[in-house]
Amino acid sequence: MDFIDYYKVLGLTKSASEKDIKSAYRKMARKHHPDLNPNNAEAEKKFKQINEANEVLSDPEKRKKYDQYGKDWQHAEEFEKAKAQQQYRRTSNQQSYASGQGGDYSDFFESMFGGSGFGHQGREVKFRGQDFNAELRLNLTDVITQHKQTLTVNGKNIRITIPAGIEDGQTIKIKGHGGKGSQGAPKGDLYITFSIQNNTAFKREGANLYKTVNIPLTKAVLGGEITVETLTGKVKLKVKPETQNGTQVKLKGKGFPVYKKESQFGDLFITYTIKIPTNLTGDQKELFKQLEKTNLN
Repeated sequence: MDFIDYYKVLGLTKSASEKDIKSAYRKMARKHHPDLNPNNAEAEKKFKQINEANEVLSDPEKRKKYDQYGKDWQHAEEFEKAKAQQQYRRTSNQQSYASGQGGDYSDFFESMFGGSGFGHQGREVKFRGQDFNAELRLNLTDVITQHKQTLTVNGKNIRITIPAGIEDGQTIKIKGHGGKGSQGAPKGDLYITFSIQNNTAFKREGANLYKTVNIPLTKAVLGGEITVETLTGKVKLKVKPETQNGTQVKLKGKGFPVYKKESQFGDLFITYTIKIPTNLTGDQKELFKQLEKTNLN
């Protein structure tokens, strides 16, 4: 596997804070997102590297292993275990020499990476399988409800359950669906990063939704009833008399599903924009002139 400098991918140094990583990821992901770079293979490749870099560097444990072992960070546990065994054998070997016995010990990293691939006493080093990374693109309306979907990863079909309310850029782990381990070692895992395109008129922030609705001037002044769209259909909403431009009302429980919390939903916030009438008739203009004479503010 070619080494990818995750810090360089995000334009950072090793001293970057968690906040720096989060900020750089959002900026880079937005710049190279496939939706903004259609038919651009290079941008798509870069976008995958950005997600991969964020997946590792935003996780403190993974980042620590990456900083220490570089491209082989996924085998950190095997390295540490083998290192401990090597130290133990080295101590035992020193005791054996004292009693007139001896033995040859290969260098730790040589036993892990090079030579015959065998550790001390002819035992092959076992490596956990490589983790796979994949991206799944969905529309916002696709994740309103939980559903199953079949993915093809490295020529193999995998059926997964996609929870309702999953976020754009969120990554989930499918255990045991990565590369095959060597010498009976466990398989790696599959990490799926979701790219959610908003195909609705709503703005999403977590489980809450936001929408701007135009209301006629007369309705804002006198009050009345309007019909607004929600994710689950149309609802009637009462407008209070003398409603001001920019007024926001909350429709409780009419937002987006809360991730992995069944039957729980965020709220829908409606902001009113008062529509100023145009193409007034002479009579209508006269009515406004009469209102103006009353010093109506």
